[in-house]
Amino acid sequence: MRIGLSVLFLASQLAATAALAQTAAEREACQADYQRLCKGVLPGGGRVVKCLAGHMSELTPECKKVVKANTPG
Repeated sequence: MRIGLSVLFLASQLAATAALAQTAAEREACQADYQRLCKGVLPGGGRVVKCLAGHMSELTPECKKVVKANTPG
């Protein structure tokens, strides 16, 4: 049971990180902001970027660049 939960947790973390941005550099730039501001947001459908965009004034400068680059309009 512990192994199953560990695998499930790891898979969910990888999915969340992958959904956050396209490149490793983008993921790294926003990982701390995602964990701090949008941890409960499920990845997919642009939800993570939308959440981060809603906290634009609280983001690190590096993550702001990533969010602006990945937000339409």
